[in-house]
Parts: sequence; C-alpha cells; structure tokens
Amino acid sequence: MPLPCPTIVIFDMDGTTVRHLHPKLLGVMEWLDDAAFKISRLWTWVFERRAQGPILLPGPDEPVKPAKSIIVHRAIHKLRRKPVELVVEPCPGVYSVLSLLKKHNIPMALASNGLGKGYGEDIVEKFGLNEYFGACIFREDIRKSKPNPEPILLALDRLLQRPLLASDVIWYIGDRHKDVLAVLAADKELPCEIVPVAYAVNAAVAVIEKGYGPDHILMSYQDIYAVLKRLFSADEGRLKAAAE
Repeated sequence: MPLPCPTIVIFDMDGTTVRHLHPKLLGVMEWLDDAAFKISRLWTWVFERRAQGPILLPGPDEPVKPAKSIIVHRAIHKLRRKPVELVVEPCPGVYSVLSLLKKHNIPMALASNGLGKGYGEDIVEKFGLNEYFGACIFREDIRKSKPNPEPILLALDRLLQRPLLASDVIWYIGDRHKDVLAVLAADKELPCEIVPVAYAVNAAVAVIEKGYGPDHILMSYQDIYAVLKRLFSADEGRLKAAAE
C-alpha cells in the first residue's frame, strides 16, 4: 500500500535518529537494555511486591516506577558514559527531513526504549533535537517498552494539544522489528491511521512480513525527504484545486 501523507511523525532514536559510531554496540546495548528491563521487573515483583500479582504486566493505573527500579539500566549506561558525541552521531540527512516536517507544521516526537537520563536527554540537547521534537519518551517514562505500543501512545498524548482526528495519519520511523510490531499494536488503540516506515533491514523484513509493502521501506533520509516532498506537494495541489 502506498504511504499516505503524514500529519504527525514519531521517530525511534537509536539506529534511526542517531547512529552509533561503533554499530556493533547498538545491537548489544539494545539487547542488554531489554534484558535489564525484564530483570528489573522481576526484582520489583520479588522484593517490592512480595511475589504478588503479575510480574511483567502491571495494571493500567499502576504508576511508573521510580528510578530505583531501573538501577540495572543505569548501571549499563554508566559503562558507556562517554560524551554522547563520542558514542553516536545524527543519521545522515536527518536534519533535512526534520526541517521539512517543521516547515509544514508537522508535530514530531521521539519514542525510544533507551534510557533518558545520562543518554537520550543528552543526545536531544547536544544535537539540537529539542528544536524539532515536541515530546521525547524514554525508558523512565514507560511501564512497558516496544513492541508494546505504550511509548507511541504516550508520545502522542504528550505531543498534541488536541484530540487525534480520524483524518490524522501518523508515521512511525524505526529501524527494528519491534518498531513495526509497536505500530501494529498502536493501530488497535488509535482512532486514526498509523503506519511504519522502515529505516533499516530489520524493520524492512517486518514490514514485508506484516503486509505493508515496499513503499514503507525508506532506508535513507534522502529517500524519506523525496517522498515527503512529493506527498506535501500533492497535498498542497489538492487543497489549491479545492479552493478554486
């Protein structure tokens, strides 16, 4: 199916908005982060909740756990506490896409499984991404990480100053299989269309598996820019024709 013109765009962070200067570390760190998140939930269940209730599925009204429950994540990130510019760099062409979206008044957010304090927040500040993103969601903000849709849903809740409309179209740009699965899960919760845009091979495989089609695979920001430019031009043409 062809990509529709977006009215809202959400970006993943690691591997999508920024890339690691040592790419092999990215997969290892993401695996460690995911494993640590599960371990911290088990720790909470055993020592704080006295092995009562579900381990990994807290109730919908349960508050987000305080920082002590993510001590494992902090320990992992301390292992790489170099200045973020020595760890990652913005993906090539990302600023062109961000500027184009900003020019067209498209609300943008960041939704990441990564830790914010000492990492994600530093990335946003160091590379000037706060100029573009109206909301940034990190591990501390959520109970359940992607592929659960919670990071996407929370990003939308914090980003928008209005209710979602049936006419809205949300793009989620990500590089991992779990990003595509999170979009599929979020689609069941939203009143509007949300579609994945695969920025890397891992996400591209998931896009094909889930039946979205090759139009949803754009593995460079040059390609994303060209598609957005075409969609915005077509949309403006339709509006002009309707006004006449």
